[in-house]
Amino acid sequence: MAEDIGVIGAGLGGLSAAIHLAVRGKDVTVFEKNSSVGGKASELQMDGFRFDTGPSLLTMPFVLEQLYDAADASAEERVELVPVDPICRYFYPDGTVLDASAHEETFRAQVRAMAPDDADAVTRFLDYSQRIYELTSDIFLFHSLTDLKALLSWKNVGILLRLPQIDPFRTVHARTTSFFRDPRIVQLFDRYATYNGSNPYAAPATLNIIPYVEYRLGGYYVRGGMYALVRSLESIARRLGVRFRFDARVEGIAVAGGKVTGLRIDGGHEPFDTVVSNADAVFTMTRLLDDGSPRALRRTRRYERLEPSCSGLVFLWGVRGQNSRLAHHNIFFSDDYAEEFDDIFTRRVPPRDPTVYVSITSHADPSHAPEGHENWFVLVNMPYVTDENRDAGIPEVRAAVLRRLRHAGLDIEGDIVCEETVTPADLEQRYNANRGSIYGISSNSRNAAFLRPRNALRSPKGLYLCGGAAHPGGGVPLVLLSGKLAAEAVR
Repeated sequence: MAEDIGVIGAGLGGLSAAIHLAVRGKDVTVFEKNSSVGGKASELQMDGFRFDTGPSLLTMPFVLEQLYDAADASAEERVELVPVDPICRYFYPDGTVLDASAHEETFRAQVRAMAPDDADAVTRFLDYSQRIYELTSDIFLFHSLTDLKALLSWKNVGILLRLPQIDPFRTVHARTTSFFRDPRIVQLFDRYATYNGSNPYAAPATLNIIPYVEYRLGGYYVRGGMYALVRSLESIARRLGVRFRFDARVEGIAVAGGKVTGLRIDGGHEPFDTVVSNADAVFTMTRLLDDGSPRALRRTRRYERLEPSCSGLVFLWGVRGQNSRLAHHNIFFSDDYAEEFDDIFTRRVPPRDPTVYVSITSHADPSHAPEGHENWFVLVNMPYVTDENRDAGIPEVRAAVLRRLRHAGLDIEGDIVCEETVTPADLEQRYNANRGSIYGISSNSRNAAFLRPRNALRSPKGLYLCGGAAHPGGGVPLVLLSGKLAAEAVR
């Protein structure tokens, strides 16, 4: 007799789906190819240092609270969320440093000190960003696009009629330059397109929704690190009866008569009537469902035409000393942002002059580094993996990162006491991320942001998708929502 539901992958989306399904009384087994939960939201411990290896900031905290409430989570099961202020410290090539405060009036004052003509535009821009959120969130974030009844409600039809107001016909960069005069402020707001792995010079201005989410809904640190959230969700899932099988590599999804019949795992067959895949959506549709039939071949070609998001190169550095000039989150901007994105998305080569992101959780949790040291999570955006760039440029990018830090007055090369590197090829191999993409599918076209693979598929019946490559998109809150929407679609 078939078990109720099999979930492929124990990333945040799979954990969310498993919890929501278990709350509904479903019998759920999660199969994870690695030896622990979390997927790309993993952790590493070495030489007394602790690192998150994936996301480092939580937004839209109400999404997590709704998940906890649905699972009737106790206070002990819930993580502690700590507001981050400043949200980020920006270092510019001309030596300017800007703290982007979580408090809007303070942020405006900070911008006024650097770019007087742009201070008042901050509020206008965030108002514009909020309008996009209010018009799109209910229809495009909180509902599955397969829910035609909800999609065609009078409320949503009214929203669809006001489609131009969500700004899909201009690019992120074109719109930010219409608000701000100073190129440094433009660069600050352009970077939010990278939150889902896209190019601000190509992605639709609808993505300008993201600054509203961060500045007006708030950015939070998870006490203990982001992996504390992963452990929290695993604990809740287990309490609800969810079973986990680790080191279980799913080799394929078995289908007969247009319906899911089970999973092929390590040479065996596990019967299931329903499968939720938290594996990368493109990987699921092109590899796990590829049975060699003409229909599968057409499906593979269709999904392979979807442009992957950018990938990333991560350096995990244990650093001697404590740098008072750095905040919890820091950005060191490149000299030529447009050229950097041309490298990543057009030439598909490692950026010669990368923008560098540095997160240091030991500022909030001193136990994450030995006394007198810091744990640096360093991220550089990279092109998705191709045959030509698979192993290219890692030493050169590392050298470029250290040059950018030295330019900002931080010469730390001699203070790196331990190091681990996560490359785009690692992401592809460890997590079956399509071509090493971090966020699944890019939004570098007018329609891509709205046409991610759906949570419920027409064919085969019984297969559902969640995770950053499925609707509604990448980032912690959206991935949690994708699991919820997949579970609701199963219902």
